[in-house]
Amino acid sequence: MNQKLIRNLFKINTLGIRELVVFLIIIGFSLTSFAQVNTTLDTTAIKIGEEFNFTIEVISDSTDAVQFPEGQRFLPLEVIEFYPTDTIFEEQKTRLIKRYGLTQFDSGKYVIPPQTISINNQNFYTDSLLVEVFDVEVDTLKQKMFDIKPAKEVPPVKSNWLNYLFWTLLILFTLVLLGYLILKQKKKIEQAKQQLPPFEEALVALQTLDTSNFLKESRVKDYYSGLTEIVKRYLDREVDEAALESTTDELIIKLQLHKDAGHLDFDKQTIDRLKNILKRADLIKFAKMQMETGQAQLDRAEIEEIIKETHESIPEPTEEEKLQDTLYQEQLEKKKRNKKRLLIGAGIGSFLILALAVATVLFGINQIKDTIFGNYTRSLAEKTWIKSEYGYPAVILETPEVLVRKTPDEGFMISKNPEDVFTFGDIREKIYVYIGSSKTQETAPEALEPILEEKLLLLEEAGATNLIVMDEPFTTENGINGIKASGEFNISLGENKYKNEKSEYELLIFSHGGSIQEILIVIEKGDLYAQQIKERILNSVEIEVQKR
Repeated sequence: MNQKLIRNLFKINTLGIRELVVFLIIIGFSLTSFAQVNTTLDTTAIKIGEEFNFTIEVISDSTDAVQFPEGQRFLPLEVIEFYPTDTIFEEQKTRLIKRYGLTQFDSGKYVIPPQTISINNQNFYTDSLLVEVFDVEVDTLKQKMFDIKPAKEVPPVKSNWLNYLFWTLLILFTLVLLGYLILKQKKKIEQAKQQLPPFEEALVALQTLDTSNFLKESRVKDYYSGLTEIVKRYLDREVDEAALESTTDELIIKLQLHKDAGHLDFDKQTIDRLKNILKRADLIKFAKMQMETGQAQLDRAEIEEIIKETHESIPEPTEEEKLQDTLYQEQLEKKKRNKKRLLIGAGIGSFLILALAVATVLFGINQIKDTIFGNYTRSLAEKTWIKSEYGYPAVILETPEVLVRKTPDEGFMISKNPEDVFTFGDIREKIYVYIGSSKTQETAPEALEPILEEKLLLLEEAGATNLIVMDEPFTTENGINGIKASGEFNISLGENKYKNEKSEYELLIFSHGGSIQEILIVIEKGDLYAQQIKERILNSVEIEVQKR
């Protein structure tokens, strides 16, 4: 009996230990893999195209690897923004917050499908959520209607291919011309460096002719052409500058004149020998005369002797001749320097033209023109603008320069009794900005037309002629209603003189806070940057809202 009781107690204790171990394992596993996933929407009803936020919040251990949904997994809704994950550390836990910007462009009810979040390769699923998308209501009965504006003629767009073709051809021509000038100058320099004195050059040329195959190949005509050119080139450099271009008879006459003038100290027999060789060469070259055997070698030897005799017969220059030669060399050197400067100037000019052409093609003619000559309105449009308040209630707008306060007797006014006037520029120049205000009773926006007529009359009295007016309601961004007149006019410069360019204008009139506020912007018609300035000023107009 006692043994059986002991066995039962042992059996009970064994079962209790096993259950305790299993329980502790389950508790430990739960503690190590604890994670909590929550989802929220910032709204469940949106208008078509409106963004709403879907947020997933995960609370997990700081060592857990968490992976959120990526890509378009929210169909039929569209993801328009994946926001960065926010991380908050709380003791040993980490709170991860992931936001998705969603939208839909069709009305109806849509279900966000369950999303899968992976935590340590274990998947967790979010709840599906319902979102309703509504149409944007448009009440055409309450919408204020306006007259159809008249059609404006749009100038035809001109093709620029001719302009591009012109500049392309100009660039190619400039490159070819520049390359030709550089190569030509380089060739001349190399030739000048390699050129020998006349006598040595002639002897070297004769030796080169001896090594040729003209006689072996029976090319007698080519042989005599080379032989006569050698002697003529020598005489051209040493005796007479026109020898190379002279005929045989002309050259012999010139040599005889030089001999008679004392420039050459050789006898008539030498001139006759040269004459015979040149005549024979002419017959061989032009009459195809047959030459006797060995005659070419004899003529070649005769030419060498004539060159040596001529070299020895040239008298030493006198001091006066040396001085003249020095002056001549100086003049020649001066001409070379001037020519070199001209070539350098032409190269620089060609480079500048090329650079200008390339810049014009890349950036446009207006950009280059503005860079070189400057552009006042462009500098205004591209500078840092200033947002200021003028008058009371304040007219708030952005301008490139701060407007300056004026008194009623200082120039142009479009108010009979203004309290505050601020201006920038001159109405006769490229841009003019005017802000004025005057006390009056509160006037409804639809009753501003008589005031507008009064302002336009004052504008005409200030020199505006041929005034074209188009008016329409105007509302600022903060909801203040007024009236806007726009158009163009010619501005008088006095004494029956008018500005050549027409002027464009925008005139805004508001009635608010017991005052009439007027804003006038005048620009020169056709000025692109002035047009940009006008549009930017108009888009920035606000009227200070008075608290009641």
